[in-house]
Amino acid sequence: MRLILIIAVGTLGIVFTQESESIPLRTKSVFTGERLDYRMYLWNFTVGKGSTEVDKELHYKNNHACYKVEAQMQTLGMATWISKVDDHWGAYLDTSELVTHESFRKQREGPSSLDELIVYDHAKDKAYVQIADQKTGKFGNLKVYTTPDKVRDVVSGFMFLRIVDFSKYKLKDTLTVSGFFEDKAYHFKIIYYGLETIETDIGKIPCHKLVPIMPDNQLFRGENSITAWLSADENQVPVKVDAKMFVGHAGTVVTGFRGLHKQLKVLPK
Repeated sequence: MRLILIIAVGTLGIVFTQESESIPLRTKSVFTGERLDYRMYLWNFTVGKGSTEVDKELHYKNNHACYKVEAQMQTLGMATWISKVDDHWGAYLDTSELVTHESFRKQREGPSSLDELIVYDHAKDKAYVQIADQKTGKFGNLKVYTTPDKVRDVVSGFMFLRIVDFSKYKLKDTLTVSGFFEDKAYHFKIIYYGLETIETDIGKIPCHKLVPIMPDNQLFRGENSITAWLSADENQVPVKVDAKMFVGHAGTVVTGFRGLHKQLKVLPK
């Protein structure tokens, strides 16, 4: 069940960071006060809900103005009988480049829990990680990891694709990104598959279609097992992610929004 919730955020970009300065970027498309709501599914069943929200106020970390972005995910209905999940991810993102200055996780999954705090030093390309003891709640010893340049956490990865200028891409052009999650660096290629209109609970939404090339693993079926769609408008919000897994289809799809800078382009059902 945790995997389905991670798909809601992580498969849109496992800690994306810009791999090449050649990646064309758009003008600002993320603003304070916006919120996106999502439904998570396994096969044809709704198993959870999620949201991402940008705080109405700017915050300051390392003398940088930052957005505070939070993502929440939880199981619903019968899915809670299998494994009750209530996860909360958050990050402070530099308003100029959307790089992460601080991130946190508060995961509650069945009987287990995880509280994590990470501070990023971009001058030294380091991440300082602390994990809280499950019994006492106190943070333990500091662990230091080397990170890619301009590293972005999972939440920032969610936001990064919103500022890539896909109008500059042709069919099957490739975007290369890298990142850091837990204690490892990752490198992904994402193939652009043009425009496609996606049916959602709120209507039909014209989208950019993206397919990340997945490495061999025991969770997803094949290197083209994940597809993501971003709205092809000025907001460029994540609309849907679908994953072909060995246990079936899982993913997430948008169900609502508020506070976007521009009206989301939705066609009548």
